[in-house]
Amino acid sequence: MREEFGDSIIADDGAPNRTNGTDGCGNPSIPTTRNSTPKSDPGSLPPTQRTSSGSEPLPPSTATKTVLRKAWATLRYTPPWCRQDTNRPLQFSLALNVLFAFAACFTVANLYYNHPILNKLADSFDVSYETVSIVPTVMQAGYAAGLLFLCPLGDLFRRRPFVLLLVAFTATVWLGLCITTNFTVFCVLSFVTSVSTVTPQLMLPLVGDLAPLERRATALSIVVSGLLLGLLVARVLSGVVTEYTDWRNIYWLSLGLQYLILGLLWLFMPDYPSTNPGGLNYFRMLWSIVQMVFQYPILVQACLVGCFTSTAFTSYWTTLTFLLSEPPYSYGPVIVGLFALIGMATLSIGPVYSRFVIDRYVPLFSVFLGEIFCLVGVVVGTYTGNFTVAGPIIQAIGIDLGLQTAQIANRSAIYSIEPTARNRVNTAYMVSVFCGQLIGTAVGARLYVRGGWTSSGSASVGFIGAALLFCALRGPWESGWIGWGGGFGIRRRDLKPTTSSNPSTETRDCGVDEEAGVEHRERGQGEKGLSDSKTC
Repeated sequence: MREEFGDSIIADDGAPNRTNGTDGCGNPSIPTTRNSTPKSDPGSLPPTQRTSSGSEPLPPSTATKTVLRKAWATLRYTPPWCRQDTNRPLQFSLALNVLFAFAACFTVANLYYNHPILNKLADSFDVSYETVSIVPTVMQAGYAAGLLFLCPLGDLFRRRPFVLLLVAFTATVWLGLCITTNFTVFCVLSFVTSVSTVTPQLMLPLVGDLAPLERRATALSIVVSGLLLGLLVARVLSGVVTEYTDWRNIYWLSLGLQYLILGLLWLFMPDYPSTNPGGLNYFRMLWSIVQMVFQYPILVQACLVGCFTSTAFTSYWTTLTFLLSEPPYSYGPVIVGLFALIGMATLSIGPVYSRFVIDRYVPLFSVFLGEIFCLVGVVVGTYTGNFTVAGPIIQAIGIDLGLQTAQIANRSAIYSIEPTARNRVNTAYMVSVFCGQLIGTAVGARLYVRGGWTSSGSASVGFIGAALLFCALRGPWESGWIGWGGGFGIRRRDLKPTTSSNPSTETRDCGVDEEAGVEHRERGQGEKGLSDSKTC
């Protein structure tokens, strides 16, 4: 496969080359005249008027190809300030970090606008509640397909044109959701748009590439905060807008936001080179995801912890609506939707927490803290939620803060294991998280129907307990699958400055951490890594 993504997406129309006075076969061309009047240059005419003779309009298919070719050329164009320059490397600024977070927020929100308005959709399309419930299921299935089959391509293509193409495609197809009156078409378009709504998962590995090691967790936390915020803000916006206007307005709003994101990314997203310029076989690339799961213990540990943590998260937000809409609370949809504001406030703490904790200590330490936050919140909320609304509020704070902390720390750890395969590593992690979300939704709803709020919450206590168990099975310095070899230290050993054999050169301490060795290789210090006396 080619590194230069998109060079042959749209084929030429096959017309022979008539430049340099030839007819395409090497013979001199004879100009044709009519009444001795020179023809206008066909290239100066609009696309719909150009033909080989210059007198009749082009066929619609050729005109369409021309328009698409020009649109793709515009999409691929990189402004000078976004181009890679070895003399002046691109700086990952706070403004770019916030732009990625904004894009992640309102891109992933596309998956959740329908959740609070399923009853409105059922009335509009004249279908039953059972039938309309397929919409969120279809979108989650499409998102899973995108995670598995599109995200690994981030290790092959340049991220800028790939991301821009996906955003443009999603926004254009989203127009159909705004205007269709057929439920089947609505479901098909929902699936298609959700497949391409994976651009945040392409941006996160790019942040891992651009951000310096000592600030990686902080940079990731800003984008992850935007990602998680999208889950919550979609419910609030959709519920409020639909309460007072037509449900289609939230889809029109999303359409405008998608094109706004496209314009901002086109203007400011850096053109980072492919991490595998030599190309990769697509199917071998997919198989390599499975191989990495069996190769890297730290990836398996992160996947299992992420799966069980997200299970408790989605179980809570699924069953919270049932609890608050029934006695003793009997809150309306707007009040229930406003509970998401609690999560939004909590997410704002993430970047500050990452700066002072996750960036300074080993990732596993922060994962442990995140699971403790989740456990405290779930226990308090589960066993007090039936008689005081303070319980679910405390649970929202604990579970949102804990999930965010654990996700940022896990990503910070796994992005160090394969610098040239970060998108595939991210795919493995996100597939496990997504499986946890599906389990949490299904198990939480079923247990609530059978045993109420306490029953579903008790299952979440068990899920968080399982996540803590997997944290405890392998220490931060252990190179194998189970154990605490290397000690119990929580300070990051790959960030301590040390004196090398060359007094004028300052390097990072190698310690005994496999992540440190990878970072040395990642920064171009040779394949020997930890054993090279010139670098350590």
